[in-house]
Amino acid sequence: MKNKFNIITIIGPTACGKTKLAVKLAEKYSGEIISGDSRQVYKGMDIGTGKDNDEYNTGSGRIPCHLIDIAEPVEDYNLYRYINDFDRCFGTITGRGKLPILCGGSGLYIEAALKGYELPDIPEDRGTREELEGLPKEELLTILQQESSEIYTRTDISSTRRIIRGIEIARYMKRAGATAAPRRTSAYTPLIIGISLPRAEIIKRINQRLDKRLNEGMIEEVETLLKNGVPPERLIKLGLEYRYCTLYLLKELKYEEMTGQLRTAIHRFAKRQMTWFRGMERRGMEIRWINGDLEKAASALIDGSEIRLRP
Repeated sequence: MKNKFNIITIIGPTACGKTKLAVKLAEKYSGEIISGDSRQVYKGMDIGTGKDNDEYNTGSGRIPCHLIDIAEPVEDYNLYRYINDFDRCFGTITGRGKLPILCGGSGLYIEAALKGYELPDIPEDRGTREELEGLPKEELLTILQQESSEIYTRTDISSTRRIIRGIEIARYMKRAGATAAPRRTSAYTPLIIGISLPRAEIIKRINQRLDKRLNEGMIEEVETLLKNGVPPERLIKLGLEYRYCTLYLLKELKYEEMTGQLRTAIHRFAKRQMTWFRGMERRGMEIRWINGDLEKAASALIDGSEIRLRP
């Protein structure tokens, strides 16, 4: 009996070819893409987040991609907003008789959306942020675990910004007497396809892509954001490319220091992504891992299942 699903999900570490695969599948199966990237939501952050806008152009036309360029860089776009935006996009796409294809590397956003988490719209707590700002990551993790072990397991701990947000959520919910991340019955039956490549190959691709982005004007992109009024502290909090390019523009790092530290940070980020995806499997989500000829392997999985657009 064929497995039934109503959404394809493409995951994997950075630089593994997720977007290219998603576009090919969207063209083949009449699909539209939903971004599963927590930073591609921001306008003006194109090169550093890898929006790869040209990749959506195909011989049969441009593949629509949703949840890109929907927030200003100074906005605190969060998981609550993403889940609601994702639900809306899914309904719009299936309403047109198209197949939604969720593609990205932000494991927290993808897992929460597919599982149907219901989160309260928790406001920013400036007092908490000022209290925790500057504390080492290890201390923040300890605080988060003490505040709520449940929220700890559902927080992306790849950056101190997200850990602080997790503490903020845990404290708010404790004051409100709410249960952490309650679930509704999920409307999604995903076919999750994970791209697995050797670690050495991922590192090689990361290094090549970083060189390409630097040559394409990534530093100039960050400089433009600063000139347009985005505070350097905000860009530093957004991490990786925006953090290190900002530090370079502030003359806190030399060029060689910036590129070297950024390479290392992206390598570590890719490793954390895979750790999260393996955690998704332990938490009950089935992931079909593929390598080699990505399009052929992914198509075989899809052809062996039944597409059911309506939940």
